[in-house]
Amino acid sequence: MRIYGNEPGEPSAEVTGHRYAALIGGPLDGQRLDVTGWSVQQLLDGAALITELGAYGPGGRAHYEGQPGNPGRLHWTGDTP
Repeated sequence: MRIYGNEPGEPSAEVTGHRYAALIGGPLDGQRLDVTGWSVQQLLDGAALITELGAYGPGGRAHYEGQPGNPGRLHWTGDTP
């Protein structure tokens, strides 16, 4: 599974001691995001992740947010420029 932020061709192994959340849906579906040190509220708020794969092309962002009781998954909520 690819880790968000790794360049294509880089090893995608998870780092021991880190915590990861699966990205569900949208342009980054199937990748994992390193959420080591994130609070429960930060997981719920989620992140706007830069991606060239979204609706707005290079420089666009894909928004992923958590859901209560499921800290290991961030769900896609849409793209922005």
